[in-house]
Order: sequence, then structure tokens, then C-alpha cells
Amino acid sequence: MKIAVVGATGLVGTEILKVLAERNFPVTEIIPVASEKSIGKQVEFKGKQFTVVGYEDAIKMKPAVAIFSAGGSTSLAVAPLFAEAGIPVIDNSSAWRMDPTKKLVVPEVNANVITAEDKIIANPNCSTIQMVVVMKPLHDKYKIKRVVVSTYQSVTGTGKAAVDQLFAERVGDDSVKKVYPHKIDLNVLPHIDVFLDNGYTKEEMKMVNETKKIMGDDNIAVTATTVRIPTVGGHSEAVNIEFENDFDLEEVRKILSETEGVIVQDDVKNFVYPMPINSHGKDEVFVGRIRRDESQANTLNLWVVADNLRKGAATNAVQIAEYMLKANLL
Repeated sequence: MKIAVVGATGLVGTEILKVLAERNFPVTEIIPVASEKSIGKQVEFKGKQFTVVGYEDAIKMKPAVAIFSAGGSTSLAVAPLFAEAGIPVIDNSSAWRMDPTKKLVVPEVNANVITAEDKIIANPNCSTIQMVVVMKPLHDKYKIKRVVVSTYQSVTGTGKAAVDQLFAERVGDDSVKKVYPHKIDLNVLPHIDVFLDNGYTKEEMKMVNETKKIMGDDNIAVTATTVRIPTVGGHSEAVNIEFENDFDLEEVRKILSETEGVIVQDDVKNFVYPMPINSHGKDEVFVGRIRRDESQANTLNLWVVADNLRKGAATNAVQIAEYMLKANLL
């Protein structure tokens, strides 16, 4: 089975290759695809070298599926070319997420919406993915009315240049190009993506709109504040969920501990709770600090952590491909 990875030389593209290898996806040939400046470079996969090709050559090679992580403008321009050639695209950018004709998929939540007709499938925003994985089983049991989420997001969410900025600032090097409007080392920026007319950032509104689409329920009210912090790898979220029905805390822990893709780390007496540093390289979503909101009825507080390059991007995309393979859609 030939698999094309579009944007193979980037942070997420590199992670997609790693995840495909680790999860033993049945790949016979990797087709690494990138922009003109990277054509001809070598990419390693399972000990073999593969040459980076351009978009047109990749389509001619007829991969079974193309996993895109090359930015929104590239996806808008190139994904339809693959789709027209009958090659399903799993797209990591924001380009297609809110397109009403495209499915937005987190496999543990709504993989069943994918059909043979879907040739472009959108991978949600990293911060949305980890939240809905935890929300879904609780919504099924108690029915969610409202979610208030505050995120604490790693610089890797911005890309390699942001990681370079952080480490340059740490050693007092001013020569590195700045990708943030302010210093990030020893600082916190309540600003991810661009500001919109309503005063929210695009990242915050992604969480609002994508959550409703993935959960298939426009009645869930969501409000978000997204924050960039000087960590390298791993997004954290404080999530406050109001339900229509009351819950039992032990039952909540049991439901979450039995949920596919979720690991409960909730032993505060021994200082056990999820931390981004422990999520590195992991595919699961970690949840802890599970407690009742004592200020309001039927309301729960959670702390949710995941590796944003893995479950927040690469792993989720590969899991979509795994589902499609299992459902005979590839």
C-alpha cells in the first residue's frame, strides 16, 4: 500500500511518518511530498530512504491515501487534485474543517460518519481533538449543556520557528526571527492565531465551532480562552463541563478509564496528574484533577493533556486512515 505524506519534511509530517511506522500501518511505499524547495531531499521511513517528490508526481504514483500537513493554502489548492484522481485525502490544516460538505473526524468520537464518497476528510484542531475525546463518553451519559475551556498550549503548535524563538530567548540570542509579537520565554501569551471582530482569536472560535460539528450537537455551548505557554510539546486544558443531569464522581472516573484513547491520572494525594512533559510521544489523551465544580450544579472540572503533534495532529490522521482501511474505504 502506497501512502503519500504531503508536507513530509515539516514538524507534523515528520511525526506522521513516525506514527505510521510505530503503529505498523501496512505501508509498502512511502511517497514523501513537499514544496519545490524540498524536492529531491531524502526522507527516512523504517530504515529506508525515500525521495521527496512534487504534487503532480505524487498523484501519478497513485497512493491509496494522502495524509496532508502542508498548511491551509496548499490544502485548498492541492487536496482537490488528489481527490479528483480518486485518492482520499486526510487533511491536517484548517482549510476544510468547517466546510459543510467535508467530514471533521476524531475516530474515537465520530469515525462512523466517513463514507466511500468522502474524498477529503478534515483533521480537527489539536486543542479540540483532546477535549472531545474526553467529552464524548460523558455527553453520552450525562448530556453536556456548556463547556468553558482555557488552554495552555505548547510552542510546537506554532511550528519549528517558534521552538527556535523560545530557545534563542532562553540564551539571550536576539538574532533569531520572531514568530510571536512578544517574548515567549518566561511569559504567557493569551493570543493564539489572529484576533477576530468579536474579540476572540481564530483558535478560540475553532474550538467552539469544531466541537459542535464533531459532537454532532449544535446545542452544546462552548466558550474558550486559548493561551500560548513556553513549553515544548504537549497542550494542557482546564475544562469546565456543565451537564443536564447530575453525575457521580467515581462513575465519571470509571467511564473515562474505560474510554478508548483516554488514560486517567488522578491521584492528587501522591501528586499524580497529567503534565505535558509526560505526554511526549504518547498517542493517548490524559485526564486528571477530576472534581465537582462546587459553585454550580451538575458541573465538573477536568485537566486534560495530550501531545499536540501526536494525538493533536499526526496520530489522529493515521487513526482516520486505520479506520478507513478497516471499513474497506481504502
